[in-house]
Amino acid sequence: MPANFILIAASLAFAGFLFRPSMLTSRFWRATVTPLASIVGSGFLIAGPILYASVGSVAWIAMAALCIISYLFGSAVRENILHLEQADDRTPMQSLVNEIGDIVLAGAYFISVAYYLNLFAAFGLRLFDTVDPTLVRIVSTAAIAAIGGIGAFGGLKALESLEVGTVGLKLSVIGGLLTTLTVVTLFAWTHADLNLPQLPVKSGWDEIRTVLGLVVLVQGFETSRYLGSKYNPEMRIRTMRRAQWIAAAIYVSFILLFRRYFTGAIEGAGAETAIIDMLAPLGIAVAPLLIAAALASQSSAAIADMNGAGGLIAEASRRKIPVKPAYLVTALVAIAMTWVFNIFEIITWASRAFVAYYALQSFLAASAALRRGAWLRGALYAGACVLAIAIIAIAKPASV
Repeated sequence: MPANFILIAASLAFAGFLFRPSMLTSRFWRATVTPLASIVGSGFLIAGPILYASVGSVAWIAMAALCIISYLFGSAVRENILHLEQADDRTPMQSLVNEIGDIVLAGAYFISVAYYLNLFAAFGLRLFDTVDPTLVRIVSTAAIAAIGGIGAFGGLKALESLEVGTVGLKLSVIGGLLTTLTVVTLFAWTHADLNLPQLPVKSGWDEIRTVLGLVVLVQGFETSRYLGSKYNPEMRIRTMRRAQWIAAAIYVSFILLFRRYFTGAIEGAGAETAIIDMLAPLGIAVAPLLIAAALASQSSAAIADMNGAGGLIAEASRRKIPVKPAYLVTALVAIAMTWVFNIFEIITWASRAFVAYYALQSFLAASAALRRGAWLRGALYAGACVLAIAIIAIAKPASV
């Protein structure tokens, strides 16, 4: 089975589709890509190994549950776009909670910068077949310091050009990988050679806590909330919903197709890049393409979140804290987390931080729904708020 040829050909085909002028200039697609690129980012590269190691053969159910939870939180954000976006639509209490939510989201961005650039370093060092965790921390620290320094002294506009094309590259590789896995799996199935590994079902309390600590894997849809200067509410609601549908299909399909390649044998150093070794049987083209997609994804996401953190801090402080010093604060927090926690602990802390933001968004959505007499929607979003608080309280780090 010429898997290398399929992977390269399919990736190029997706690139040809995604880089068409009509796609690049489509407002609907551009509004969809912003949240989609955040949702289907670094999480795609680590979801398979983490979930199969954590919950065994029910990994796809766990992934579907994460997507459903994120869709519920996304619904709350969409409710707020529609009913609470303008300041004159809010009560004083709602305005206060909204401001607190912005500060919490800025804090979540602090942690996610560490998350993204630790994965950036881990995947980048795989080019040199290196998995030393200390070296990963050193490289990620240098990357965080470089981005923070450029932001503090020159503004992150100097780095924005790096983001051009990275989304298309990442989605092209993911599309090519899914196509290859589908073709190879169908070929094995029709030739009675599927040979799925026998994995135990892990569904205890610890496993549930671990899965709930992985919400960050499907985070990113909230970016639509902050695109009001470019797109009207209807466009942002439609494209956020579409992005979550596409992301859920990609994640669940990948988890199902990945099972055949899960070995469970990679632990300790290099665990965060386990997908490279596990998918190696597909062919020699897998590693360089995955690394290229990872580097593109992590760098652009880190820059975007650094920008977001700086902007939110400046806005929340009513410009008392300028944007450029906020970049340095973000970098310092991210560097501290890099040296205090391992990547899986950072993932859980990032999940908690984003879920705290979703708890506030759910509270706002519930109050807005109840205020206009939509009792069922109010109850739904109140339940989402309670769920978010529970996740913050019980989530635990995963490991492979």
